[in-house]
Amino acid sequence: MARPTIQDVAREAGVALGTVSNVLNHPNRVRSSTKKRVQNAMETLGFTPNQSARLLAGGESTMLGLVVPRLTHGYSLQIVSGVQREAERYGHHVWIANAADDVAAMAVCIQQFLSAQVAGLVIQSFDGHPLRNMAVPSRTALSCMDVQGSEPGYFAVADSQAEGTLVAEHLIAAGARHIAVLGISKHRAHQDRAQGIASVAQQSLEVHFEFIEEGDWCSASDGYELGERLAARQKSERPDALLALSDVLAVGAIAGVQAAGLQVPDDMLVAGCDGNPLAWTGGVPLTTVVPSGYEVGRRAVQQIMEQFDLAKLGELTGEPAPRVVDVHQAIVRPFLLPRESTGAMQKHGAKPDLNVGAYL
Repeated sequence: MARPTIQDVAREAGVALGTVSNVLNHPNRVRSSTKKRVQNAMETLGFTPNQSARLLAGGESTMLGLVVPRLTHGYSLQIVSGVQREAERYGHHVWIANAADDVAAMAVCIQQFLSAQVAGLVIQSFDGHPLRNMAVPSRTALSCMDVQGSEPGYFAVADSQAEGTLVAEHLIAAGARHIAVLGISKHRAHQDRAQGIASVAQQSLEVHFEFIEEGDWCSASDGYELGERLAARQKSERPDALLALSDVLAVGAIAGVQAAGLQVPDDMLVAGCDGNPLAWTGGVPLTTVVPSGYEVGRRAVQQIMEQFDLAKLGELTGEPAPRVVDVHQAIVRPFLLPRESTGAMQKHGAKPDLNVGAYL
């Protein structure tokens, strides 16, 4: 069977060929009732637009490319959801590429999207690096996530320093007076969290903060070993709270504390600092601070749309699109999620169950 053409769609919908073209390339120019009729005809015929042909014909791409370093962390999944939902609001679609924690693979993904002539690129960077070495054409809108902008560009950033501040203040309010901070600060986000915690420590002289630079952020077994070791200390030297730089590390620490014969939160409070729902399945619901990946993704798409608007303004005035000469930075604040590991449910009577899907 021959593949249906744009002419077939126009005939099925009872509209002019130009109307179908506008639905594909300039949907804002078509009345909603007419657009619906054309879309129904496409669905009936099984018509799929040829993206390359549309671009050659002068049409505008409706595709955005989203590159994430991993799909094994709840935060990245939140970003994907935020980007997709916000792009749909503007009539755009999203192609998603997972670089699987490989910087070279991420560069390949970006080049493939550029070859496909996507209208815009949204990139969640590796460890705060915006991949500035990538040659992105000026006509391609670009927003980098999770990197603080120090040079011209568009950036959507979770406030990692505020994550550390929020959870440290929460532990002090919960009664902690000796807080052990767990985790190796080798990534930018972890360094920022540790800086936020340190700022609270400087202002809370009545609380002893013990920074233990051990434990890989994605290793529950490291957290287990640290929790067990610290719980085995003499009571006078034992911290009454553990603050891990990641949720995976914190969940492991809870298990280690329990293995040493202590109870969480009765003997020791434990909190994470990551916002990773994929690590929230332990026996004791984990208190954590959540960077809103959904909102970061949403803001990134808004920045892409802002660049589209500037380009269209240039078309109307006959002037080239203005170059980006300023830093356009959207900082997204995190929120605290107090749960049983710091006694929050016992004090406030919150429900023990949590709809993890709501955070994705």
